[in-house]
Amino acid sequence: MRSSLLGIVLLLAGFGARAEIYDVTSFGAKGDATSDNAAFIQRAIDSCTKTGGKVYFPAGTFLTGTLVLKSNVVLSLSSGAIIMGHTDLKKYPYQDGGIRFYGELWARQSLIFCKGQENVGIEGLGTIDGQGAMFPVTTTVKPDRYKNRPYLLWFVGCKNVSVKDVQLRNSAFWMQHYLGCEYVLIDGVKIWNHSNKNNDMMDIDGSKYVRINNVTGDSDDDGITIKSTSTLVSENITITNCIVSSHCNAIKFGTESTGGFRNVTIDNCVIKPSKQTTTIYGRPAGISGISLEVVDGGIMENIAISNIVIEGPQVPLFMRLGNRARKHIDEAAEPQVGKIKNVTIANIIATGADTIGCSFSGIDGYPIEGISLSNISIETSGGGTTSEMYRTIEAKEKDYPEAYMFGHLPAYGFYISNANDVKLSDIKIRSKAVDYRPGVAITKTELFSLSGIDAQSSNSTDAVIYITNSNNGSIKNSTKLFPFRRYILKDKTSKNISND
Repeated sequence: MRSSLLGIVLLLAGFGARAEIYDVTSFGAKGDATSDNAAFIQRAIDSCTKTGGKVYFPAGTFLTGTLVLKSNVVLSLSSGAIIMGHTDLKKYPYQDGGIRFYGELWARQSLIFCKGQENVGIEGLGTIDGQGAMFPVTTTVKPDRYKNRPYLLWFVGCKNVSVKDVQLRNSAFWMQHYLGCEYVLIDGVKIWNHSNKNNDMMDIDGSKYVRINNVTGDSDDDGITIKSTSTLVSENITITNCIVSSHCNAIKFGTESTGGFRNVTIDNCVIKPSKQTTTIYGRPAGISGISLEVVDGGIMENIAISNIVIEGPQVPLFMRLGNRARKHIDEAAEPQVGKIKNVTIANIIATGADTIGCSFSGIDGYPIEGISLSNISIETSGGGTTSEMYRTIEAKEKDYPEAYMFGHLPAYGFYISNANDVKLSDIKIRSKAVDYRPGVAITKTELFSLSGIDAQSSNSTDAVIYITNSNNGSIKNSTKLFPFRRYILKDKTSKNISND
């Protein structure tokens, strides 16, 4: 029995060692930056899929249009190799992804396309450059403004996908879209995407068993983005050890949320200002650090975020349950209001935030639930006024969700609205300039606890903690290092609030 097992192991090892290498230059490709190599590279891929192995790119710049990646093929780029996207739009034929999703009528082109394949990958120290600035947006009319701008990478319905170590640059649209895939590894990739509108860094969309590790990326639009543009749930996802810069939202769930999001962990990441100071969207230091958004139905549940340093974005943390209710395809039923529950955010250090504040909000009749925020330190620019503390926040339940959507919030730290079962513990809030708003404001919330709130205030601060129309809460272990008129202010509509 032992000898039989040993024989199998040796056989498998030998099979791996004999994996074929297909050098694209052997098929006629030229790395001269001017020759159209699509047919030659595709011939190498088609040959490689028969045996399994690697399609190898030596040093050189290989100009090409769409390449169709196939099962058991890995594109392997040497350190001096560049796959350069052609600037002729005719070189990017329309593709049918085979999965109905929001965008299916206009997001149909890609430099590298892979549909329904297994055991596929891209590796090496080379570069894939889409020359995205050469595909200008000529209209503001939807959906035409999204058309005819290829992705760099588009994987649809694939299993066992690996993208490792390569540099990805200058897509005309989203940099990489993984739609309905299983077992995806994105590891050690370096990304630069500042050449066109909608320049997301990556979009994980209705995919599951996804690992995103050791990514360093800088994008004009959203950074590491988890979407659900179809009925498929994005689930069982880990994001670890990444350094992310975005002019918009560095790490984002949404906006599309049709199927929803489940079982996601984000850990040990740094969010920092972009090296690109001019913007297409957003602002150089970013709009938000982490945004969690459900606005088109779907569910967000079992999300754990920890050990994140956030430097620069206007709003470090943003959560929104809304009711935009956009259909993912025209014939679909209008989505019902979604749900956000069981989200923990811990061990966060955020600096460089502006005056807005962090909001965590549902809408009337649909609260966010089971939200835990702990060991969080936030430094803002300050400058908020007492009148802003008492302003009425519009519901805006149909609006596009964005961290600045409500303007200056009633609190400069955390504004909690339409929530149930919320815990804030060991929260430190500071402002560079004097801010006359409370550190925490809670409204329309049931069952909440605040412990270890350490919020900077002044003699003119009406309250450090402000509670309205909320019930069944406790406030304890408060740190009262600064002057204030009242530590807690609660209105007559709030019941059963205890404090020490």
